Amino acid sequence: MLRLANSALTVDLLDPADPTEQARQGARYCWGGYIWQVSDAHLGPLLAGPQWPQPDPTPHNGQGLPESFRHSDFHTQRPLMLRDGRGWVIGIGEVVRSADAKFTVTKPCTWHITPAGDALEFCTAQSGDGYGTQLTRHIALAGRTLTSSTQLTNTGERPLPLHWFAHPFFALNDRLITCDLPAGTTFAENPGYALDPASRLTFKRRFESERDGHFEQLRLPRGQPLRARVSHPLLTEIVFTTDFPPDFCPVWGNSNTWSIEPYLITELAPGATRTWSLRYEFGPALT
Repeated sequence: MLRLANSALTVDLLDPADPTEQARQGARYCWGGYIWQVSDAHLGPLLAGPQWPQPDPTPHNGQGLPESFRHSDFHTQRPLMLRDGRGWVIGIGEVVRSADAKFTVTKPCTWHITPAGDALEFCTAQSGDGYGTQLTRHIALAGRTLTSSTQLTNTGERPLPLHWFAHPFFALNDRLITCDLPAGTTFAENPGYALDPASRLTFKRRFESERDGHFEQLRLPRGQPLRARVSHPLLTEIVFTTDFPPDFCPVWGNSNTWSIEPYLITELAPGATRTWSLRYEFGPALT
């Protein structure tokens, strides 16, 4: 594991160059800058996952604060940089799709990792079939605040489809959670979640197992970055913010975790660069 630490928090990240940790990686989440766990100096682990507290979840499920560059369009399932089930995925490497529609990483991309004070920087370059990328991920810890920043440059000859999302896995309190969302947020009537007039999301029921859960699309106020204040069993709150307005934003939970997933969907012209960041503010311990 790679690690950032101060007197308040410890951040463990998967090392994409360590063969012993590659079994925890897969074809879904970006390998460089994968935040596996954040721990409080006195309270212990603060994040969960779909199979939490299982120590070795499947790579597709994962845990912590992973981020993903999709291999297909979220709405249409159209492949992005794949041809006949083969190609490459940004931040992961070369992949192949099997008959059961699952993807296997055949050649991981190479990462250069640089410590920078209270931060780690992960850089990789990829190319193929006229596409090309230069990707930099910067993970920084300051006090009780963790920042994940990404810069992506299209170094290829073709327009680059960028379909990215964050998938933070927040911990539940007795299989329940509350989340204060931006004023004006709405979603369709559904069996999983309720939203009160103050834009606070709550569970309608406790989910009973890993396979029991609910996925729902939020309708966020247009043109605003996301700010979500999430409850926590050990802390007063976790405040999760983006520096960009999400193109759309689903939420999902089961008996072990809950996630809010801001998406970026765009296309980068050759030579163009896009930067964005996420911020996690871990509140003090509950008294």
